[in-house]
Amino acid sequence: MIWGGVELQPGEIVLHSSAERFHQRTAGACSWGLIGLAPAQLERYSEAVVGKAVRAPSAARILRPAARNSARLLRRHAQACRLAETRPKMLAHPEVARALEQSIIHALMTCLQTTRAAGNGLARQHHRRAMIRFEEVLAEQLSQPLRMQQLCEQIGVGERTLRSCCAAFLGVSPTRYVLLRRLKQARIALREADPAAASVAEIACACGFTELGRFAGVYIALSGKHLQPRCAACLGRGRAAQNSPNLHSRGKNRGLGSRSGHASPEPGRNHG
Repeated sequence: MIWGGVELQPGEIVLHSSAERFHQRTAGACSWGLIGLAPAQLERYSEAVVGKAVRAPSAARILRPAARNSARLLRRHAQACRLAETRPKMLAHPEVARALEQSIIHALMTCLQTTRAAGNGLARQHHRRAMIRFEEVLAEQLSQPLRMQQLCEQIGVGERTLRSCCAAFLGVSPTRYVLLRRLKQARIALREADPAAASVAEIACACGFTELGRFAGVYIALSGKHLQPRCAACLGRGRAAQNSPNLHSRGKNRGLGSRSGHASPEPGRNHG
């Protein structure tokens, strides 16, 4: 698993901050779990178990507990998961649920007490902030032409830094990530649209695709789903409209991710 551009090692723990935004992806088969505690609970439990209050950090940290303690926490967590899958009625009993919860919390607090933090330098924090800003810009302007230079100016980083961050955090280039985001948005819009009135051409344009003639091929290649006959007909009308002076002009103004004809599926992506 790769969190915040860093490959996590077995047994490591990410201690998240409140209301945190982050990127997480997998590069293959992976197993991981999540334990949620309110800040007040974290302080109360840690003081009760280890005699010292642990507070939620202002920024997330990667922790490396002692191997025996992380192994104990993983066993407790796996036990709870197996019980939920195989004997859910037993887990419904308050006494059983509380006993499991307490054993997991105790193991977690022990890990937090005996842990050491991995490196979390200023450069890494800067890159995380840059990627959050990248997502904000995409959320605001995904339907608009996006040029690399303008995107970097809005984020506040150079092109080389942005490309390096996207490779580390997302596993793809900025151009491809924009394409994937647009395809995801288009897929959601098509799924929720009224089949009797939906126009693929309009939906594609609203999602930032200016080369409508290539949209169907890219959509099918990445999603594995074919457009409905009526949608394909609408897309055909979109091609005809694309030859008008206004849309033709937009098609020539190729920005970041506007070329949608060279996409191919890539394994190991997990985007936020």
